[in-house]
Amino acid sequence: MKTIDELLAQGVSGKRVFVRADLNVPLDGTTITDDGRIRAVVPTVKALAAAGARVVVASHLGRPKGAPDPAFSLAPAAARLGELLGADVAFATDTVGDSAQTVVAGLADGRVAVLENLRFNAGETSKDDAERGAFADLLATLADVYVGDGFGAVHRKHASVFDLPARLPHYAGYLIATEVGVLKKLTEDVRRPYVVALGGSKVSDKIGVIDNLLDKADRILIGGGMVFTFLAAKGHEVGTSLLQEDQKQKCLEYLAEAERRGVEFVLPVDILVSDGFPDLKAKAPTHPETVAADAMPAGKLGLDIGPDTRKLYAAKLADAGTVFWNGPMGVFEHPDYAEGTRAVAQALLDAPGFTVVGGGDSAAAVRTLGFDENAFGHISTGGGASLEYLEGKTLPGLAALED
Repeated sequence: MKTIDELLAQGVSGKRVFVRADLNVPLDGTTITDDGRIRAVVPTVKALAAAGARVVVASHLGRPKGAPDPAFSLAPAAARLGELLGADVAFATDTVGDSAQTVVAGLADGRVAVLENLRFNAGETSKDDAERGAFADLLATLADVYVGDGFGAVHRKHASVFDLPARLPHYAGYLIATEVGVLKKLTEDVRRPYVVALGGSKVSDKIGVIDNLLDKADRILIGGGMVFTFLAAKGHEVGTSLLQEDQKQKCLEYLAEAERRGVEFVLPVDILVSDGFPDLKAKAPTHPETVAADAMPAGKLGLDIGPDTRKLYAAKLADAGTVFWNGPMGVFEHPDYAEGTRAVAQALLDAPGFTVVGGGDSAAAVRTLGFDENAFGHISTGGGASLEYLEGKTLPGLAALED
């Protein structure tokens, strides 16, 4: 794929450059609680603006139902982007209507505008090619060139991600180029031992990546809510913990296949349990109990890996040449259940090899728990996109940038 450096070499002064970013940030009302995705697109936007482009930034936020919804407005993200750029950013109150047309037409060279949430239009996410294409046609009227830099959305076959690049000269932004380079290190140029740490709530969310990584990883460490389906599959009590009954057989198959291939498939040896789910806003102490993973009380809820498991996982990561981590080890949003996730994050920092935090909740946990983001090899902006790449899937947004 052609990169933004090739575009800049050709000259962009006076050209309208459409940047498909990922500004899908978490909001508490209108307050951004994690601006990592906005910061990630700044290098691309800044380089284009400095070269005299008229930069039109577009993104989705949340899951509105194809119609305007003030709760999902990109206005806070536009304001934050302006702060990070140190320049005024114009904001269009629609995506292809009168406001967008007026704002884009009024852009001077080197200035930036943000369009309202792309998903306020049903055509953005439509499964109908014609409807999606019609929306892409309207977006194309706002630009001369397309730059894809919203890595968190490249696994979606959406109008602004897949259809629009076909209608304009297209290039990969700095973020996408970096993300793809990192993922190639995880699939084509792996330093060993290669350790994968997977957390999160459901086994079903990780089936594809486990299937693919059983052929590549040396060790796979399991945490988060998905642990309990593995434990139940082995015949252990899991109390009231999250359980996917329909995935138990798949878990047994993974364990058998890992043994056949000589891959270490490591499950927790102890669990932090409580009587119920904690209040994540009040964060009042819950006095968790540590129990053996194979001896959970029937009435208890598992919420984090235990202290012995933290030590075990740190040891399994200590000599890693490559690490990919996706998914927290527990309910890290509450201090009583954050130590498992904290231990894995610290173990990545201590590991001698190349470490990748695979976006989503893992990236949020790194920031929430106060770690220095720059100390990791890479923190991805796209959890779902990273996982699908590692599953070996073709990502529509990357395919659209290929020539």
